[in-house]
Amino acid sequence: MSEPAPLRLIAEDGEDLAVLSAALQDAVGKIGDIRFEAATRTLTIGLNRFRWEAKGKEGMRVRSGLQIASVLQVQSRRLRREAREAVLSLLGMTFEPGDEPGGTIVLTFAGGGELRVAVECVDAALADVSAPWPTPRRPAHED
Repeated sequence: MSEPAPLRLIAEDGEDLAVLSAALQDAVGKIGDIRFEAATRTLTIGLNRFRWEAKGKEGMRVRSGLQIASVLQVQSRRLRREAREAVLSLLGMTFEPGDEPGGTIVLTFAGGGELRVAVECVDAALADVSAPWPTPRRPAHED
C-alpha cells in the first residue's frame, strides 16, 4: 500500500477551514513556532501534524505549516508568548463570521489556550513540509 501524498490544502471559507481543522486535530508545536508578520498581515504556525489520513498500526507525524493571510489582528488567551518552548496541542479551528467576507478564525488549544485571528476574509493554506516519521503515541479522545 502506498503512502498518502503530502497534504497541500487551501481554505477560502468556513467549510474549507473545517477540513484544515480536521487535518490539524492533535497537531503539536511550540509557542515559538507562531509568527505574526504585521507588515504582510500573515500568521504562520509550524506544527507536527498527526497523519490521520495514513492507515496502519503505526502512527505517523509530519512537519506542517499553516499560513493565514489577510490578518487584521491576532489576540491570544492563556498562551504565554515568553514561554517560547512551551508545547501546544491544537484541538481545532473554527470560523466566526463577521462583516462579509471577514470574521474571526479561532484556534483552540488543549488546556484552554486560544488564538483569535481577525481576518478580512478566509485565506488559509496548510502544507506538509517534511517527510513523515513514526510516533509511538496515537492521540486518543474520551467520548
